Amino acid sequence: MQESIGVVGGGIVGLAVARELTLRRPGSQVTVFEKEDRVGAHQTGHNSGVVHAGIYYKPGSLKAELCTRGRSLLREYCAEHRLPYVECGKVVVAIDGGELGRFDALERTARDNGVPGLRRVDAAGLSDIEPHAAGIAALHSPRTAITDYVAVAEQLARDVEAAGGRVLVGAEVTGITRHGGRVRLATGLTSYDLDRVVLCGGLQADRLGRLAGQAPEPRIIGFRGEYLAVAAAKQDLVRGMVYPVPDPRYPFLGVHFTRRVTGALEVGPNAVVAPHRDGYRRTSVRLADVASIATWPGFWRMAATHWRTGVTEVRGSLSVRSYLRAAERYVPEIGPGDVVRAGFGIRAQAVERDGTLVDDFRITSSDGVTSVRNAPSPAATSSLAIAEYVVDRIPAQ
Repeated sequence: MQESIGVVGGGIVGLAVARELTLRRPGSQVTVFEKEDRVGAHQTGHNSGVVHAGIYYKPGSLKAELCTRGRSLLREYCAEHRLPYVECGKVVVAIDGGELGRFDALERTARDNGVPGLRRVDAAGLSDIEPHAAGIAALHSPRTAITDYVAVAEQLARDVEAAGGRVLVGAEVTGITRHGGRVRLATGLTSYDLDRVVLCGGLQADRLGRLAGQAPEPRIIGFRGEYLAVAAAKQDLVRGMVYPVPDPRYPFLGVHFTRRVTGALEVGPNAVVAPHRDGYRRTSVRLADVASIATWPGFWRMAATHWRTGVTEVRGSLSVRSYLRAAERYVPEIGPGDVVRAGFGIRAQAVERDGTLVDDFRITSSDGVTSVRNAPSPAATSSLAIAEYVVDRIPAQ
């Protein structure tokens, strides 16, 4: 009997899982359910396009393991399908002596993770790599790359369909129940009985988990990451990417300068709590999403611990000058008059009841349902490796 497997979510992770299933279980019927009218509509299509090299992630964690494996797989996949993949490199810059403790710790992490080509440089070395950047030391990661994740997602969808699978758009899953030893997905007036289901819902991961009868926590909090576009006249001041030394208390990397495969240069993103998980206007508000935040004890505990950082992020969101104040320290020649507001994305960040921000990928399985509960950055980089990890853990029929 033909095995049937449903994948809920048509972002890059869900599509990578579906493709891996068609490769590893060629006799199975694989169906992707995507609620929007296209694939890659949310986090996949609203991120910075960076292919991370593994600098930041705790050695031995899933993030570290799957980022390293995923980067290699993604590079090969882009080459195979002639998709954009540019190793423009990046520098992580220490501005002053007060950052050197965190900088040294970051270097140890990066070396433990085997970041390819990593080297530490002084101010003169930084100037050779990024002549317009300021700092006293930097970690240079020459293999950090940029790509077009929507193009990758679209190719993954084509691969699934070419292997006999289906990618259904406009198919929002509204119910997940067990029926006769199988898993029933409801989408509007239609239902599908499947042997296995994989939930890759991103911003809706917690809600899909609850539909499947899984634990209600951790809760997803959406963080809006806003970008500024640098004027064409100043775009050549940054050759690759320039990042700050991140605060280890947060799973965010700080506002940085990012090159796009189009040649554009952007500044961002910041991290502001989003009142609409998948609304892409600055004024977007969804009452259900606001209620989800306001009624979650973990949010208030997180806010009590990190309120100063939250205030700074909100101030930057309201004022371009405030937003750019930190970034100007790294590339002083790019000021408020050289940027305009660009787009933004919304990052799905899982938060525990005690206010802890979940800092690793979290993937659970029970009763025929595998759920990707937390997959923030570097999930896009890691997507093909996450797919391997997930499929390895789906029992054979």
